[in-house]
Formats: sequence, structure tokens, C-alpha cells
Amino acid sequence: MAEGMVLEVLTPERSVLREEVRSVVVPGACGYLGVLRRHAPMVVKLRAGVVKYRPAGREAGGPFERLAVSGGFLEVSQDRVLVLAPAAELAKDIDVMRARAARDRARARLRSREAGIDTARAQAALERALARLLAARE
Repeated sequence: MAEGMVLEVLTPERSVLREEVRSVVVPGACGYLGVLRRHAPMVVKLRAGVVKYRPAGREAGGPFERLAVSGGFLEVSQDRVLVLAPAAELAKDIDVMRARAARDRARARLRSREAGIDTARAQAALERALARLLAARE
């Protein structure tokens, strides 16, 4: 692991990714933050968004790979980056039509004036759908 660090993404159901990477950018609760090799140890709360990473061996200016997360936590320790998320999906595995439908349903709920609409839940669903769509774009 001369040039990188290990990125591991776990959900309660499965291991989504374990790969040596050069850099990672995550959606922290207060904004996006980047992690490089030998970063100081930390734990950060994540919001729904896109995790971008550059695999080891790829040029420094090369494209990032993407995955969507629905929140969770990031732990950085030594040369390891661990993402623990309720749900995570690699860009290549995202069903764009399903994500668009989820986005549209959430927007419709938020626009609805019906009593009993849980706006916090609809907003969270919208954020998850938008994260999936952003991760899936090329």
C-alpha cells in the first residue's frame, strides 16, 4: 500500500466496497471533505450524498469513481477510511429509472398540502434519490 489507503464501505446488509485508493471525498454533515493518505484520525457524521474516490494506480488527475450513501459515519484511522452507511450503492449498480421515480414521489409529497405528510421523511427520501442520481451520472 505504498501510494494509497484502504477504503471500505459497509452497510448493515453487506460490504459494498473494499479497495485501495489515492483519495476520498465524502459528504460530511457540514460539507464535503477530502481524505488523503496519512490523514489525521477522525470520525465524521455523513449526510446523504456522493462519495468520490480515486483508485490507487490511477493518475492524480484521473476521473473519480462514485457511490451514493444515505448518511452514516466516516472513520479515518492510519491508512484506512471506513464508511458505515444505512445504504450505499456503487454508481454502476444504480437503477436510474427507479431513482428518478423515488425523486418524483418525494417531490410530490413535499408539494402536497395534505395533512399527515411527514415532511422530514419526504425530504430525506428526496436527498437519497438525488444522491443516487448524482452518483449515477457520467
